Amino acid sequence: MTLRRIVLIAALLAAALAYYSLDLGRYLSLEYFKQQQAAIETWRAAQPAKSGLIYFLAYVAVTGLSLPGAAVMTLAGGAIFGLLGGTILVSFASTAGATLAFLASRFLLRDWVQQRFGERLRAINAGIEREGGFYLFTLRLVPVFPFFMINLLMGLTAIRTRTFYWVSQAGMLLGTIVYVNAGTQLARIASLSDILSPALVGSFALLGIFPLIAKKLTERLRMNKVYAGWNKPARFDRNLIVIGGGSAGLVSAYIAAAVKAKVTLVEQHKLGGDCLNTGCVPSKALIRSARLLSHMRRSREFGIREARAEFDFADVMERVQRVIKTIEPHDSAERYSELVVEVIAGTAKIVSPWQVDITRDDGDTQRLTTRAIVIAAGARPFVPPIPGIAAVGYLTSDTVWDLRQLPRRLVVLGGGPIGSELTQTFARLGARVTQVEMAPRILMREDPEVSELVTQRFCAEGIDVLVDHKAKQFVIEAG
Repeated sequence: MTLRRIVLIAALLAAALAYYSLDLGRYLSLEYFKQQQAAIETWRAAQPAKSGLIYFLAYVAVTGLSLPGAAVMTLAGGAIFGLLGGTILVSFASTAGATLAFLASRFLLRDWVQQRFGERLRAINAGIEREGGFYLFTLRLVPVFPFFMINLLMGLTAIRTRTFYWVSQAGMLLGTIVYVNAGTQLARIASLSDILSPALVGSFALLGIFPLIAKKLTERLRMNKVYAGWNKPARFDRNLIVIGGGSAGLVSAYIAAAVKAKVTLVEQHKLGGDCLNTGCVPSKALIRSARLLSHMRRSREFGIREARAEFDFADVMERVQRVIKTIEPHDSAERYSELVVEVIAGTAKIVSPWQVDITRDDGDTQRLTTRAIVIAAGARPFVPPIPGIAAVGYLTSDTVWDLRQLPRRLVVLGGGPIGSELTQTFARLGARVTQVEMAPRILMREDPEVSELVTQRFCAEGIDVLVDHKAKQFVIEAG
């Protein structure tokens, strides 16, 4: 550590020690200000320039040292110097103090933090480099974190000092005006009746709703930044375009149509998505059949001496398809057309925040303008890069439902809910199943006790559960 850093740290510690040991914070309370209000007013009237300079330097010291009391000093600034004078003094003093705290943090800690956590902070540094000014402006306008924390944390980033200064000056200005204005009313409280004066009530009401106003302003600024460079259409063909006809897309279209919105729903494959066709509905239907067989094998646990069943795997899978067909009309294009939703079989491409190019299955393309877009395109199963997997073929949670012959042996890669459901179901139907999971346990997102209970149950049912295994360790050979 350099001598300059040691000296600065010693000076900061000495200042903080003096502040707390001498109880200097009592001078930064509203009670003290009200007690000394008359004397302060007399002193300011006698020496306006000197009083302003001392107030300015004191404010810079408090904010530069990140000491508590800035809010009270802002209110006092309005009471002593009025709205205009108080706003000017507080605006420049608060920015100067914040910049000093920013520079101290940068000088003392930035190099150490970047060296120690640079790899983890790479994404943050890149974001600050691109949008640092906007991030800082948002934090200044809507103070989610205390300002002293913003000063110190920003000092650890790569944001430029001059950017920090002018953005802080602009971002804190509106809040400064609100607080200083509230402070101007404090000076007028001489009796209890003054508390209910319209000016005082209005000032503190503004102080209360300021965060809401600032939040709305920030949202508007963010939206303007997102949509910069795009021309918003004068009129819209649709209120909503939904891309994807799975559960989320269907619900979105249904709710919008229910409130009389003009909706277009685009689906490339099958309406109902994975929930109807490859997920919830088929899996629960198959689980139901497998559970019945499991209960029959454990009939003695239920007081039944013997129970057995003969079944054909193909019949079980055909039943799954019948269950899908039974529910399918609920998610059909015909039903949604009756709800006045335009259903298009095809693909969609977003070309602007308000424009979508839709290519129908017959090749026709049209461009529609819309007020809002919902992207509910879903996902696909991940096929791990295992040597030999392409040569021998494989099943996914999408294609397993095409099976009509029970596999004698089955390896399930993945220990999540879907993998675990398929593991137990096929084992109960008679396959020899091995489940492989890279993590230390299956069902990683569930409670550890649940994971342990499921693992024990799987072992009891003859399922091999291999955890801490990587798919790359497996080599599949044809034949």
